[in-house]
Amino acid sequence: LGSFCLSEPASGSDAFSLQTRAVKDGNHWVINGSKMWITNSNEAEIFLIFANIDPSKGYKGITCFIATKDMGIQIAKKEEKLGIRASSTCTLNFDDLRIPDENIIGGEGKGYKIAIEILNEGRIGIAAQMLGLAQGAFDKAVPYTYTRQQFGQPVGTFQGMAFQIAQAAVEIESARLLTYNAARRKEEGKTFTKEAAMAKYWASVIAQRVSGQAIEWAGGVGFTRETGIEKYWRDSKIGAIYEGTSNIQLQTIAKFIQKEYS
Repeated sequence: LGSFCLSEPASGSDAFSLQTRAVKDGNHWVINGSKMWITNSNEAEIFLIFANIDPSKGYKGITCFIATKDMGIQIAKKEEKLGIRASSTCTLNFDDLRIPDENIIGGEGKGYKIAIEILNEGRIGIAAQMLGLAQGAFDKAVPYTYTRQQFGQPVGTFQGMAFQIAQAAVEIESARLLTYNAARRKEEGKTFTKEAAMAKYWASVIAQRVSGQAIEWAGGVGFTRETGIEKYWRDSKIGAIYEGTSNIQLQTIAKFIQKEYS
């Protein structure tokens, strides 16, 4: 299991303003700094660490190092989260962490390119995750609406709720098509940055919307842990935050549109 170590306390969306530094010492690099919000870090054995070897070059000084936990990576605070609790999220500290030359990935100063590639590809995965959450909440809540009787008929057959269910089905399918399209373009070797941003943004919106509606469709029991529907909502909230916030996705999409039409 591995962890992608980019975000820091002072650099979230502005990831390339990171403060972690790497200084050459013979055949090694000495890394000092900290990382925050690192997924799977409590269980991971391998870490991709992004550090700047020459701050005067800005983001072009960022370099990617591969390290193992036994090299001296300090696992600090483990976050207590709203959702995705099966995956640990921790702060990491590097105190004179020594990494050999051969552990540089892609060459000196090429870390920003690696980070961008990983983030772009990861957005397709997050879109798929959010799509699954939306579909899961839908599949769990909708059958209940056809068995729950009020005023002599299933609540899911009342026009108000029936239209909500129909609209949710359309939204889920639209998120699915965006996600599949981004994955298809990547698989075919085509550019997919805009498509991945679209898929992640929309799937995250739909996951939160549908899982929230699913709780309401189930009524009081949906608000309890008995049905498990609330977990879909809790897990969906992260979609608008990690691998680039929803605003970052919209900014990425807007840049492509401006380039295409101006």
